[in-house]
Amino acid sequence: MTAERGRLHRDAGLLASVRAAARQEQFLEVVSPAEARRRFEGAIDLSPLAGETVGLAQALGRVLATDLAAETDVPAFDRASVDGFAVRAADTTGAGDRAPRRLLLNAEVITCGHPPAVEVHAGTASTIATGGPIPRGADAVVMIEHTELVETPKGPSIEVRRAATPGQFLAFAGSDIARGETVLRRGQLIGSREIGILAACGIADIPVVRRPRVAVLSTGDELVAPGMPLPPAGVYDSNGAIVAAAVEEAGGEAVRYGAFPDDEAQLEAVVRRALAATDVVVLSGGTSKGAGDLSYRILSRLGLPGVLVHGVALKPGKPLCLAVSDGKPIAVLPGFPTSAIFTFHAFVAPIIRARAGLPPEAVRAVKATVPVRIGSEIGRQEFMLAALVQGEHGPVAFPIGKGSGAVTSFSQADGFVTIDALSTGLDAGSTNEVTLIGAAAKAPDIVIMGSHCVALDVVIRRLADQGFAVRTVALGSMGGVAAVERGECDIAPVHLLDAESGRYNVHVIRPGISLQPGWLRVQGFMFRPDDARFSGKTARDALRAALADSSCLMVNRNAGAGTRILIDQLLEGCRPPGYANQPKSHNAAAGAIAQGRADWGIAIANVAKLYGLAFLPIAPEHFDFLVADQRRSRPAIRAFLAALTEPDMRERIAALGMEFPRETTQ
Repeated sequence: MTAERGRLHRDAGLLASVRAAARQEQFLEVVSPAEARRRFEGAIDLSPLAGETVGLAQALGRVLATDLAAETDVPAFDRASVDGFAVRAADTTGAGDRAPRRLLLNAEVITCGHPPAVEVHAGTASTIATGGPIPRGADAVVMIEHTELVETPKGPSIEVRRAATPGQFLAFAGSDIARGETVLRRGQLIGSREIGILAACGIADIPVVRRPRVAVLSTGDELVAPGMPLPPAGVYDSNGAIVAAAVEEAGGEAVRYGAFPDDEAQLEAVVRRALAATDVVVLSGGTSKGAGDLSYRILSRLGLPGVLVHGVALKPGKPLCLAVSDGKPIAVLPGFPTSAIFTFHAFVAPIIRARAGLPPEAVRAVKATVPVRIGSEIGRQEFMLAALVQGEHGPVAFPIGKGSGAVTSFSQADGFVTIDALSTGLDAGSTNEVTLIGAAAKAPDIVIMGSHCVALDVVIRRLADQGFAVRTVALGSMGGVAAVERGECDIAPVHLLDAESGRYNVHVIRPGISLQPGWLRVQGFMFRPDDARFSGKTARDALRAALADSSCLMVNRNAGAGTRILIDQLLEGCRPPGYANQPKSHNAAAGAIAQGRADWGIAIANVAKLYGLAFLPIAPEHFDFLVADQRRSRPAIRAFLAALTEPDMRERIAALGMEFPRETTQ
């Protein structure tokens, strides 16, 4: 009876947790991005932090805390600006090739760092090197090219063949920087040029604005530190690394606290420690209102004014939570990487820059055409990440639709398009402003859009080694066909089976677009090695067994993928359980089977091997390339096509499990 009561108690607790998670309390108050920014920045001191002194070697990238005046002249003495002879200009009056003026050389050679000891009297001159101090009595320098050395009874002399004017080839003391002159002003960012000025003035200790110390924490039971084994349902803590790097880029000093589980007491303790030791606290995760929401409760127990924003009408980034504790800002970013980095740059980076004494980051934007319709949810301002390519009529912005949970979305994007909260989306062909992200990248020499293959990475690596910039956008085979037809790419990788002819890719050739043979990949039926339902069967028999078992779940592929066309042909109109599960890559399909979320699927052999799955071959498929004929003469396109036929490249591609057709055409 005691054991039974214990079990019932545990079950009741579990059901209570399930109900709590299902209810998911609404956000405290969803506000517009502008209102969220107003509340947050209105409760924070945005003036630069107090100054600190650093050595010259540590001053690069810092912001000056005060004006700096020169304590010495630069140059500190009159000096020669050419190699030649220090003279009295009056002694050279009337000098020319036919009437040179002869001057006796003093017994001294003046070089840098050595003060002159001999005065230049009338009728004499002193040999001087560039940068050498001008001796007493001299008021000009004659270039060595305008003189000729002669021997006289009095000793070595020069004949000056061009008259000099007072001050000729002479840099006066303080002509560059005068003592007492302000050379750099408060708020100036110190770059290499400013370092040179400071060094020239002899300033070794530099007053700079202290960089704000920013605590970076990640929360979630699923988080694992990079380098550690990944358990089932575990996720590497990429946010901690991303946010810490972004803090440094914004001018702050990241203090990495690491990742913590969803333990309220432990998390509250580390947040309080971080508040005591740093100027800003940034957490990621724990903002969505559900069973795992800890951050809001913790922040509500800290200093005043407390939580200011919990929910912003923004996509990605709605679960953002902003608070201030006794003057110190706290931001709890959404857990998904793209959401986290978007909200960081929108709400946290400006705070860090202001406290570091840096000006607001300049916004750079270009106009670009969106080639496909992009739907949007009314009521939330949405940011659509985009990759830019040059189309026939100007820049084209291709959506990067990997979702807010994708780590690569931000790194692969050139910028983003802002969709207004009252808009239902962007129409295909519409022109929109793209806000650029990061430094301007080199325009690509070649644009590749369509399907992807690991062997393609080998070819792209060869082009990169040759100095070509390559832009790749994974759109699927049909997306690549449309892109090359619109003139938005140079090459489109495809593997599309024509159901009528049974041939690959030839049916999508268009006028002005030719087909370049690539390689063969083996498509097949994949499953877990311990699944006795398929072991020992051919692919056709395994497929029949899967379709006959209603408990057997398939994993499909997305519409437009070449593999999806093959799958639909194999199924002959059947829609087995799991058909609606349509991931966008071979890897995602293999992962679903390896993790037990599906039992079978169709993919290529090398991916099945990568995930430790059993593989039953069905047929080879042709992975080829559609090429825009008008662009074949471009150096990067010629290099790409040449790489496909190079023996060493073919060896590398074959090592990945690919084959090459015996004939050049199908």
